Amino acid sequence: MIVLDTHALVWWASGSTQQLSSKALRAIDKEQRGGEIIVSSISSWELAMLTERGRLALAMEISPWLALVEQIERLRFVPVDNTIALASVALPGDFHKDPADRIIVATARALGAPVLSADEKIRSYPHVRSVW
Repeated sequence: MIVLDTHALVWWASGSTQQLSSKALRAIDKEQRGGEIIVSSISSWELAMLTERGRLALAMEISPWLALVEQIERLRFVPVDNTIALASVALPGDFHKDPADRIIVATARALGAPVLSADEKIRSYPHVRSVW
């Protein structure tokens, strides 16, 4: 099992795999062959915000894009439930304040899975495993 950060989801699902490290691609490939690729529902919110503000352009509108992504085999969106929401506020140690990153990290911690992320703030956080 692996949890994708929002940018990793976009790069992978959009076919911009050159943006992903070779280790990240191998991790995704491994999960597609018999594991599970997790995406927090906060990524849907984050993508909608980015497209609405013109900071991200997808090949199509956000709703049909997400509908296509949801059909990827072995990929599952995990809702932000109360446990994850509360855990994102009480992360141990020092972690930055970005709410989406906090929820993604809390999701990974709740599932006992690493986060696949290029974000140095996530990768250097000692309380979650990461892959890049």
